[in-house]
Amino acid sequence: MPFMNTLALMRLRHFWAPLACGIALSGCAPMIATTPSAVELAQDGTTARSITIQTPVVIQLDTGYSRTLPAESVWKPVGRVPQGAVYRPVGTIFTVEGRQVHEAYLVLKDRKLVGFYLPGEQNYSPLSTAVPLTFGESE
Repeated sequence: MPFMNTLALMRLRHFWAPLACGIALSGCAPMIATTPSAVELAQDGTTARSITIQTPVVIQLDTGYSRTLPAESVWKPVGRVPQGAVYRPVGTIFTVEGRQVHEAYLVLKDRKLVGFYLPGEQNYSPLSTAVPLTFGESE
């Protein structure tokens, strides 16, 4: 009889193990919320200037991940989306993460980070709470 119990347990393990894995995988990070958005490129001779982040800023993403904008990081203006001005990092790549990792540019409005422009997908990803930034401007 102990042999039968072991055999029954093995059969149950073959049934429950894939089910448990499926449940665990469904608990993975959510996708980043996005909406299609096209950047209106900055025109030469505009007054937009590069910005330099003065103090490090930790950004809590809606996906549960966080990202840090390092102090002294420089961001160059790219253009505008309806939600605000778009800035890309200089000398590095900035990413945001959900179920996937996406290259991201900052979208600023009234000196606050309101979301990200994802250039690879041409999408805008909003933050649920805008993050005030302290930065200086340069040519």
